[in-house]
Amino acid sequence: MKKSLLISCLAVALAMPAVHANAPKATLGSFGVELSNGDTSVKPGDDFDRYANGAWFDGYQLKDYETRYGSFNTLSDQAEIQVRAIIEELSGKEAAAGSNEQKVRDLYKSYMDLEARNKAGIEPLKPLLERIAAIDAKADLVEAFGRSSMDGTISPFGGGIAPDRKNPDRYLLNVGVSGLGLPDKDFYFNEAERFQQIRAAYVKHIERMLGYAGVEDAGKRAEAILALETRIAEKHWDRVQLRDRDKTYNLMSFADFEKTYPGYDWAAHLKASGIAEAPAEINVTTPSAIEPIAAIVAETPLETWRDYLTYHAIDNNAGMLSEEIDQASFDFNGKVLQGQLAQKELWKRGVGMVGSGWGLGDAVGQIYVARHFKPEAKQAMDELVENLRRALRLNIENLDWMGEATKAEAFKKLESFRPKIGYPDKWRDYSAVSIVPDNLVANSLALRQFYNDIQVARLNRPTDKDEWFMTPHTVNAYYNPSYNEIVFPAAILQPPFFDVNADPAVNYGAIGAVIGHEMGHGFDDQGSKSDWAGVQRNWWTDEDRQRFEERTRALGEQYGQFCPIKGYCVNGQLSMGENIGDLGGLSMAYTAYRLSLDGKEAPVIDGLTGDQRFFLAWAQVWKSKYRDEAMINQVKVGPHSPPRYRINGPVRNLDEWYTAFGVKEGDALYLPPEQRVRIW
Repeated sequence: MKKSLLISCLAVALAMPAVHANAPKATLGSFGVELSNGDTSVKPGDDFDRYANGAWFDGYQLKDYETRYGSFNTLSDQAEIQVRAIIEELSGKEAAAGSNEQKVRDLYKSYMDLEARNKAGIEPLKPLLERIAAIDAKADLVEAFGRSSMDGTISPFGGGIAPDRKNPDRYLLNVGVSGLGLPDKDFYFNEAERFQQIRAAYVKHIERMLGYAGVEDAGKRAEAILALETRIAEKHWDRVQLRDRDKTYNLMSFADFEKTYPGYDWAAHLKASGIAEAPAEINVTTPSAIEPIAAIVAETPLETWRDYLTYHAIDNNAGMLSEEIDQASFDFNGKVLQGQLAQKELWKRGVGMVGSGWGLGDAVGQIYVARHFKPEAKQAMDELVENLRRALRLNIENLDWMGEATKAEAFKKLESFRPKIGYPDKWRDYSAVSIVPDNLVANSLALRQFYNDIQVARLNRPTDKDEWFMTPHTVNAYYNPSYNEIVFPAAILQPPFFDVNADPAVNYGAIGAVIGHEMGHGFDDQGSKSDWAGVQRNWWTDEDRQRFEERTRALGEQYGQFCPIKGYCVNGQLSMGENIGDLGGLSMAYTAYRLSLDGKEAPVIDGLTGDQRFFLAWAQVWKSKYRDEAMINQVKVGPHSPPRYRINGPVRNLDEWYTAFGVKEGDALYLPPEQRVRIW
């Protein structure tokens, strides 16, 4: 099927109440859902994921490099192949020096040239390692921390420049803490056997990486690095605290910041990061953690800091070095932490780097859009977004727990949603970055410097609300509360999310619910703290906010009972925003679907009603399979619930699902009506 046909017919397909007998066949199954994926020996009310996806789950074997696989990965694989074709086509052509084509070609060439990388070994990193080895004063250490994002090292202090959450027309420097080599602070303290094994393997890994720099007595030094990171981790906030937008907004003048947290040369740190003059105001994201970690910086010997920086310099840059060093890094970061059995093929890693948002993503994305996404898609998706906007408005109108004053503010926010579809209106200019064909480390450092310069240049400028934070070939979507925008890159508008030949119920249950999910983030427990203009403020009455929080608390308790692996359960508070997004998105997509029928009933297809097809489409989008290691990481540090519960969690709260599948008391997913949570 030509993509132009798919795009131009989107709005028409969604308006059709039925599939014509002579219509072209859907890509998946007879109407858009691959029914053979399901396990009908399981009742829908006992495990809807299993009912919809069980046969697929049993039959799919994870590839050695995969930690998980599902519908998103299927589309990502397709986009990866398309991007590879673009890059390899450019690699075989002559290109003008300094052009995007030359830069894409030479960055990929430098990545794929294993012979040169193996010959060079760790040599390309020597200038950085020598600078680290020469640190003999606190001022040198501060400079190294300030340069960490450009060098690919690490710093106990982190942050970035982003729109001011209370004044989204300006950029604001945020300062917080960082500095950990393991995924989360809990990895340093959890006494479960898996985490003890990770820490033991981490010390061995640090020792191994230090060995590439010729560090003597590396085992003892590795122990000291783990001890240092453990001290830092103890002062970190946990992830539930970090997602609280009220707690992480603490505006201070820079002068007051220096007085409040003395003993560290903050101005020198900023200067080393490229900020020549400290801004008048900053936001301190984790105020209680700054002082104790600054004390750790002061108390820890420079020798330990040099070892710490040396290890992270090698490990963080290992993917640009020889196969031996790269594999050594993967043995811990891939095998131990993620459960991978092997790395991805070299071309996959190369395509991933070149096409990423921190590579030359827009240069590749421009060509991707021209080949695989048509301009008509913007209009078609805009119309679908409007369908969901109308549905959410109707849902809000019918809320019995929200008062009229708060509803008026909610309507204003809803009407102000700004959709971005497919690709940006203006592309990133890469003219300032130099890429050569024979030095991958130099190219990586040049790109880091390039993006750091972009960040720094934002200070004292008005915000760029046209900027995108995903490439067009990314299979994903996002909501940005500061701009009150929902963003859908081109690559997601394909089956199983959308298919012009699929039954409308399927399109609403899939892409419709994904659009609804992103809209829902504007009204989740954190997104709802910003108003129609993106300003973080309380636009709720106290009574309505209390009723909202009662519902979110009940939803969090539901998800906290989901335990994919014994001893590892979903953190209902950490995943709260995404769970609200799923529940609200599915609810408003169902409303939009019923509105599209204009009071008529959808036909029965393959023995399934329209409502059944709608919910099966949602389940198909989230089918997935995980390795245990990846699943544990997901529940520990991921803001999303595991996909199984993104299926089962929302549906058990929707009365329409019970009716569609005859779910009754006694079924495993059954909730009494009074326990079902309906927020949006």
